[in-house]
Amino acid sequence: MQIFHGKNHLILERYSFSVYFHTAWSLTPIFFQYSTCPPSLFCQNFDWLPEGMEPLADGEYDAIIMGTGLKECVISGLLSVQGMRVLQMDRNNYYGADCASLNLTNLYKKFDAGEPPQSLGANRDFNVDLIPKFIMACGNLTKMLLHTKVTRYLEFKSIEGSFVYKGGKVLKVPATPEEALKSPLMGLFEKRRFRSFLLYVDSYDETKPDTHKGKDLTKMTMRELYNSFGLVADTHQFISHAMCLELNDDHLDQPALPTVKELQTYCYSLARYGTSPYIYPVYGLGGLPEGFSRLCAIHGGTFMLNRDVDEIVYNDKGEAVGVKSGNEMARAKFVVGDPSYFPKEKVRATGQVVRCICFLDHPIPNCGDMESVQIIIPGPQVNRTNDIFVCSISSSHNVSAQGIYIAIVSTKMEGGDADKEVTPGLALLGNITQRFTMVATTYEPVSDGSTDKCYISSSFDATSHFEGDVDDLLSLYKRVTGKDLDMNINADSVEADY
Repeated sequence: MQIFHGKNHLILERYSFSVYFHTAWSLTPIFFQYSTCPPSLFCQNFDWLPEGMEPLADGEYDAIIMGTGLKECVISGLLSVQGMRVLQMDRNNYYGADCASLNLTNLYKKFDAGEPPQSLGANRDFNVDLIPKFIMACGNLTKMLLHTKVTRYLEFKSIEGSFVYKGGKVLKVPATPEEALKSPLMGLFEKRRFRSFLLYVDSYDETKPDTHKGKDLTKMTMRELYNSFGLVADTHQFISHAMCLELNDDHLDQPALPTVKELQTYCYSLARYGTSPYIYPVYGLGGLPEGFSRLCAIHGGTFMLNRDVDEIVYNDKGEAVGVKSGNEMARAKFVVGDPSYFPKEKVRATGQVVRCICFLDHPIPNCGDMESVQIIIPGPQVNRTNDIFVCSISSSHNVSAQGIYIAIVSTKMEGGDADKEVTPGLALLGNITQRFTMVATTYEPVSDGSTDKCYISSSFDATSHFEGDVDDLLSLYKRVTGKDLDMNINADSVEADY
């Protein structure tokens, strides 16, 4: 066998295998499908390896990550920078798993929709998110991106506007004091009370009692806090759903502190850019897992795409100790993955989410011809329990061809008719040129993983933002490592670097 070393490539004759390396001028991982292992070069004899099986990649790792979804890639990146040896596998031939960004060809193939029409534009112009979500500019995901310096691989742009549905109309969530004064969301006197409430929230500091103004937010409910400022029920709904991003009204009768903190994050994020509190990566969300994958690869992680996991291997104590794929096996101290890689007895269904991906030839009406927007439809406004989320992006974020707008409507299923669930959102879009609908069952782990060493993430929720999913990610990190991820950093200026 001959080995040829080029300036930025490696060629092995007679054998094909999986290798990660990066060039001198690019940090992009390059992968080769691993099929056979030349014994003289790579294979080792492991006493744990069953007879007739070969080592998978290097054989032994600290952690095996199954899936390249955002949560899994964040975990692999964080573990690798701590010095752990990580193997990450995915049954797909692309990054992102269920939260991937697909081009036109792959999108139409996924939905068995035939060939994409030429009128939509070039295949390369499209990066369509399967699970579209915006990022809170000063939220925890932004802190993770900055803290790990993954932002060096990505470019972000702000979302132009945030809207809320009220009384049959789409109304802009005020982004400036001037917009607040002109907004039809509330009357003149209610605006004054709203301003007093926001000033209180802005000055509130949990560690400084003098900012509490006699209010114990660990005991006072959110409804009581609203009422203490004289705010009416419609304003409660607007603040909670459009600004605090609460999914339903359960929080109103719970301690106010968590909701106030969510409102503070929203206001800080809004002040960051002045148009909306959200940002979004150019070329789609698929860049997020890729960015964390690069972080992992730089620190020695091994990746295998287009390679499924056939079996999770357990020891006599019922603890996961490795995985099998074909006639190959790798061993690890624990495994991490999304619910689809684990047996049914280790996860439980939490409901269903419907998502509609729509192609438009125009911006969403009544939103000021903005290139990118979010609209929240509070559930009570359309006789539902759960909110409906509408988001729209376009060529301004390099996710579609010029003149094509991608709008996604999503919500948690409350009945059996998917189309009926999203009808209020679809009605806001105007003429739809192409529509793809999918219904996904969501899952969560039945245990924390401490006994079986299977650390499982929860499925992505129906919202158009990452705040709830980041909470699950932080929980997953703590379950895996036994410690909290330090999030006490300023999203505006982060000096820490791994």
